[in-house]
Amino acid sequence: MSGHSKWANIKHKKAAADAKKGKIFSKLAREIMIAAQKGGDPESNVTLRSVLQKARAVNMPAENIERAIKKGTGELAAEHLEEKMFEGFGPGGISVIVFALTDNHNRTTADVRLVFNRHGANLAQLGSVSRSFKRKGQIVVDASKVEEDRLMEVVLEAGAEDLSRENDRFVVTSEPTAHNNVVEALARAGIPSESAEITMVPDTTVPITDKAQAVAIMKFLEALEDLDDVQNVYTNLDMDDRLVEEIQAGG
Repeated sequence: MSGHSKWANIKHKKAAADAKKGKIFSKLAREIMIAAQKGGDPESNVTLRSVLQKARAVNMPAENIERAIKKGTGELAAEHLEEKMFEGFGPGGISVIVFALTDNHNRTTADVRLVFNRHGANLAQLGSVSRSFKRKGQIVVDASKVEEDRLMEVVLEAGAEDLSRENDRFVVTSEPTAHNNVVEALARAGIPSESAEITMVPDTTVPITDKAQAVAIMKFLEALEDLDDVQNVYTNLDMDDRLVEEIQAGG
C-alpha cells in the first residue's frame, strides 16, 4: 500500500489550532453539535467519538464538550447551523475547498471573499475545484505505537484502501463508507489514533518549494482557518515538512 499523505498540512493546521485554543474550542463545539444530532452516545455514534477524540487532544474542557453534546441532542437551545462550501484558487495556483458552518450565509460569504481578495486568491464556481478531490476517511497513527505489519493487517481486514508513512506517522485512507469500520477495528485492536475524520484528498498535488510563495500560502490558509465560521480548509498543496517548520519558526 502506498500513496501521498497530507501530514504536513495536518500538522500545520494542528499547530495553528494549538496557538488559538479559544477559537478551536468554539469550532470543535460546533462540530460536536452537528455530530451529536445523530445521537449523544459516542459508543454508538462513531462520528461523535472521532470529534471527541480531537477535542480531548487539544484539552477542550469537559464542560464545553458536554454542553455542545446537549445542544446537538436538543437538551439545550442552540443556533441553527448550516454547511456552506466555497472553492477557489490560492497563491501558487493551489486549489482550495473551504467548509463552513454558519447561521448567516451572507456574513460567511463576505468574510471568505474578503480573505481571498486580500491574499490575491480567486473564488471559483462550485464544482470547478471539488471535482479534482475525493472524499476519503483518513486516520493518523503514531508510528511508535504500532508495527507497520500489524497496522496493515488490522486496517486491510477492516476495509481500508491505503496505508502510507510520513516521517513518524502512518496515514490510513479508506472510502467514507468504510471509515467507521476502520476506526472501530483500530479501537478493538488497542491501536490509538491521533485523528480520524472524513477529509478531501486531491487527485494530484501542487509542490511548493519557494519560501516566499510558501509564506504567502500559509498566511492565506491561516487567515481562512481563523474565520469563526470556517471549520475545515482542504488544498492540493504539497509542501515539505522542513519548509513548514522553518516558516512556523520564523526562519
